[in-house]
Amino acid sequence: MPESLTADHAKFLLNEIFFPLLEREQPRTRQVIEAIPTSGGDYRPDKVSKTSLELAWHIVSAEKRFLEAVLNGQFNFDPITRPENVRSGADIARWHDDMTSTVLPRLRQMTPAQLAKSVDFRGMFQSPAVMFLQTMINHSIHHRGQLSVYLRPAGGKVPAIYGESYDSAEARKAQQAS
Repeated sequence: MPESLTADHAKFLLNEIFFPLLEREQPRTRQVIEAIPTSGGDYRPDKVSKTSLELAWHIVSAEKRFLEAVLNGQFNFDPITRPENVRSGADIARWHDDMTSTVLPRLRQMTPAQLAKSVDFRGMFQSPAVMFLQTMINHSIHHRGQLSVYLRPAGGKVPAIYGESYDSAEARKAQQAS
């Protein structure tokens, strides 16, 4: 990240780039998580892979970790354990909605200087806090793609993500035929 990122640039990135991107991507991620069939939460393509529900939880808990790091100016790598009452894709999506509904307004209130503050990531690199939103978005999109590949073998249907999926096109055709 260029050292020349000013506080005003950081606020611009938050308001003009990252918030609009979050507003487009989070509903898509929610649709994929909600598409995990109730009977398919334990599906995993390989014994070393996460289950569908574990992967969905990884996506939303990592978003919480990144968002809080931006807000707090440092990462907390303590485990974010899935609550006992969060048992399905729909539950995970609701948990995520609740979390973001409390965190995102706080993010909007950050000062430009807070957004431009350098934050350390595991001693591997430092970046202005606001730039971790891009890392978070990329991380979520990556794992959302993985999760979308789990859906059919788990007994579910793949929702439209960027345009129609086979499953959403078939649903549209069936609705038009009726």
